[in-house]
Amino acid sequence: MPLKATAKTQTAQRTAKKPGAAIISMLRGVNVGGHNIIGMEALRDAYQGIGLRNPQTYVQSGNVVFTTDERDLTALARRIEDTLERKFGFRPGVVLRTAKEMRDVIERNPFAGRKDIPPNKFHVTFLGTMPDAEMSGAVLQIKPSPEELRLDGRELYIYFPEGMGRSKLVPVLDKALKKSGTARNWNTVTMLLEMAEKLQR
Repeated sequence: MPLKATAKTQTAQRTAKKPGAAIISMLRGVNVGGHNIIGMEALRDAYQGIGLRNPQTYVQSGNVVFTTDERDLTALARRIEDTLERKFGFRPGVVLRTAKEMRDVIERNPFAGRKDIPPNKFHVTFLGTMPDAEMSGAVLQIKPSPEELRLDGRELYIYFPEGMGRSKLVPVLDKALKKSGTARNWNTVTMLLEMAEKLQR
């Protein structure tokens, strides 16, 4: 699968009532190693319960695409975290991106010209906020090997040639990022954009 975007923006006729903005929600640290378990049906119900429309989940790692008229995504992320804590008894971090922002993440891919990178070994770590100087400095001081890492705004693009699961870079990054943000492989990134764009048609 190529590292370029596969989802195309399509123009379609819409009814008078627009569906709202499509938002991609990514949870940190759910359904990992038997901890922080959330069923996807229960997760969709939780989002719908606070007025988020058309919630759709993708795989089991806590990805929800929905539509909403809300524009303050920082406040919305906190509201989702509050809801999940009340409903499931733990508080996963929630990172939100609009469809436009996710499309931009794909277009900014610094490895786009590389044909030697399998999409399942290429990850994007999404941060909830722009990293401050301390966090950026800590990341830029890391000298990964054999991994390749690029920091660009609120995203880190990382190639794990030996796979993410075996990488010694992961705990180092967790420390530099103060355990914030959440990673998705390239297949998931492109699929989430595809789902979001379909909701907006």
